[in-house]
Amino acid sequence: MASEARIATSGVIVTTNPATGEVLAELASASAGDVHAAVLRAKAAQPQWQATAVSDRIAGLRRFQQRLNEQRDSVASLICREAGKPAAEALATEVLVVLDAAEFCIRHAHRFLRDQPLPHGNLAMKTKRGKLLREPYGVIGIVAPWNYPFSIPAIETLAALVTGNAVVLKPSEFTPLVGLELQRLLHAAGLDPDLMQVIVGEGPAGAALIESPVDKLIFTGSVATGKRVGEAAARRLLPVVLELGGKDPMIVLDDANLEIASSGAIWGAFMNCGQTCLSVERCYVHRSLYEPFLEACRTKIAKLRVGNGIDSEVEIGPMIHERQLQMVEGQVQDAIVHGARLLAGGKRLNELGPNFFAPTLLADVTTQMRLMKEETFGPVLPVAPFDSDEEAIRLANDSEFGLAASVWTRSRSRGEAMAAKIKAGTVMINDMISCFGIAEAPHGGFKQSGIGRTHGELGLQEMVQVKYVDVDLIPGIPKVWWFGYGKQYQQQMGGFIDFLFAASWGTRLKGALRSAGLLRRSNRV
Repeated sequence: MASEARIATSGVIVTTNPATGEVLAELASASAGDVHAAVLRAKAAQPQWQATAVSDRIAGLRRFQQRLNEQRDSVASLICREAGKPAAEALATEVLVVLDAAEFCIRHAHRFLRDQPLPHGNLAMKTKRGKLLREPYGVIGIVAPWNYPFSIPAIETLAALVTGNAVVLKPSEFTPLVGLELQRLLHAAGLDPDLMQVIVGEGPAGAALIESPVDKLIFTGSVATGKRVGEAAARRLLPVVLELGGKDPMIVLDDANLEIASSGAIWGAFMNCGQTCLSVERCYVHRSLYEPFLEACRTKIAKLRVGNGIDSEVEIGPMIHERQLQMVEGQVQDAIVHGARLLAGGKRLNELGPNFFAPTLLADVTTQMRLMKEETFGPVLPVAPFDSDEEAIRLANDSEFGLAASVWTRSRSRGEAMAAKIKAGTVMINDMISCFGIAEAPHGGFKQSGIGRTHGELGLQEMVQVKYVDVDLIPGIPKVWWFGYGKQYQQQMGGFIDFLFAASWGTRLKGALRSAGLLRRSNRV
């Protein structure tokens, strides 16, 4: 049977193991009323959480971190069974990433949330003292994807909680158990259950979350759905963060280390079975290395072990469901029809289970082929040659996406020069994808790849509203800009502007003399 979560007529979501088709659980699907009620509970609990000392919030994150570390193997096993990825990969790209994200929040929340003095440069404002305050939005709604069902929502949830928000999370209908596991760990760490709630459901539950009284929404998913989310949010001026995927290019320059670059390409294209928004979806190799690079990749692909991720020897698991497999299959066939060379894979592995597709290497791909324009999200490495750095940059930027890219070279300065010309939210030199595991690094893209950032300090900024507070230090004196205008005042104000900004010191001195009477105006109201 095809392994997919599905909605029964009774309003039950059935989640299954994509490697075996085994039913893992049957869960009630939340109604619009359920979603609305969850948000209202979160709204009622959030003010007290906001009033809680930052040190107490941090202590809660520390307890969560400790429990996750203690239970990391069981969490990784659950991710493996529900999302299909190898358990070792679940540890490295989900559990470890979340532990580090928690550490980032623990270490930086105090400094980030501290009132920030704001110096005043304008001489007329020197009698004031200003500061910036960062206050939580209230309730953050999170709509999370299935490909990283633990790390993506956990990173966003931890940032929201430490800054004083409540969270209502809708995990993907394909991986609801992982979302519920995140909730369980947070509640076990002592968090008020109303401050972090999980609603299980398909698209209608996500739509209900947008229409509910949440104060901000963070969505990760496809461009098409992201646009609908943005349109719905705009109707009520709901602020959003949208992470909408990518078509990430890998550029292998003529001075690259062939052995390292080919291994990087294989991992970057096939980890999580290619179901990663940061994965290598377009690979451009300098013509002088092109054929040796292809041969190195073909040889290494033959050594990869595909199967059920619960087996510790397996490196590539199944795709998440039949529809995704069909999409990948269609792109591969389209490329072959239009002249691409198939060097490895290109077919289903039905003998392994319902959703397995062989790691696929395609050469001589062109921009006319679907898999070089549309997001593939599967185990496919398409490779094309280029002849100059300028051509490589043009090819890399020839996409409606701009999430991430990588440049492979032995020259750091050359790599950084190319990175400056690539239109993407992240450019890595001699690595890829691992930027997601750097807690300090922002995650997000240009163009159709989305709006806003998660992770790091910029991710924390998305969780707060900035308030400016200003105090006048001499409240008993009328201000020179108050009413009581007239010709003399206009001349005095012109003189004051000259005093501050005129090009010559002589004009500044004359301006100071003309403005001297500003404080002694007798006609002020």
